[in-house]
Amino acid sequence: MSPLAPTLQKFFTDRLVLQRQASPATIAAYRDTFRLLLVFIADRNHTAPNDLDITDLDAPTIVAFLTHLETARRNSVRTRNARLAAIHSLFRFAAFEHPEHAQVIARVLSIPQKRYDRAIVSFLTKPEVEAILAAPDRDSWLGRRDHTLLTLAVQTGLRVSELTRLRRGDVTLTAGANVRCHGKGRKQRCTPLTAHTVATLREWLRAQPGDPDSPLFATRHGTPLTTDAVEWLVTKYAAAATARCPSLTGKRVTPHTLRHSAAMFLREAGVDISVIALWLGHESIASTQIYLHADLAVKQRALARTSPPGVPSKRYRPPDALLAYLDSL
Repeated sequence: MSPLAPTLQKFFTDRLVLQRQASPATIAAYRDTFRLLLVFIADRNHTAPNDLDITDLDAPTIVAFLTHLETARRNSVRTRNARLAAIHSLFRFAAFEHPEHAQVIARVLSIPQKRYDRAIVSFLTKPEVEAILAAPDRDSWLGRRDHTLLTLAVQTGLRVSELTRLRRGDVTLTAGANVRCHGKGRKQRCTPLTAHTVATLREWLRAQPGDPDSPLFATRHGTPLTTDAVEWLVTKYAAAATARCPSLTGKRVTPHTLRHSAAMFLREAGVDISVIALWLGHESIASTQIYLHADLAVKQRALARTSPPGVPSKRYRPPDALLAYLDSL
């Protein structure tokens, strides 16, 4: 067995699980990265993955793998950079385990992240949101569930993974109504609920009795909805709402679009960007700056304070000295 196999196993068991206490989602993402990488190199070198050495993962090979992700697998630059971050993490760990391969490791760690254009976030207007919320058939059990889920998503801006993990006990509908979730980066946060959302949730919970540990949004079999299921139903209701709201035609609406919309509604209400960062559970306020760029009203207000070229600006001129003296008496 080559040194790579035990090093990779130790990286998962010691570094990720014991030292960093990585979440299952992080471990799964790293696992998928190295599975793709090892298969790519094994096919390229005609060698079994178990027989690969650390020297087989040199910088030119890693660069070729990253190119393969973008060209053959059609991965985005964001995905490419996420895969590279996982590889960098392994090689930083390998630097302590195998100093004899310091040169190979240093060259891999020097591979930079790829820059990319950041598009303005896509969000919905209030009429578009109202059309989507009106799409589910609330006379059916599925329609009531989906309407409640969409209402909660638009008002709170929860991530789709946070929505699917919600339990009935996470919702408080008495004084100080709120929903608690276990978010990204193991951060617990509490989001207040509006009176309309409280009424919708109360009606849903009253019609579906259950214990506090049961899923808030379940399938007919009582199991939690998956993230794929939520994405599917959001797409379905967005398409159905097109007849009511033509501006939805051609728009790609996802659960994350609803999250962006919740943030933009807060911006329109004049909520400070730092509060929106807390609301969404962002690690850094820099992640929330994208909503400032998307908020055209902020830019319109800035434009209103400027003077067009060629137009003399209005400057303050003090009153007559004698009148100013009389006013001061």
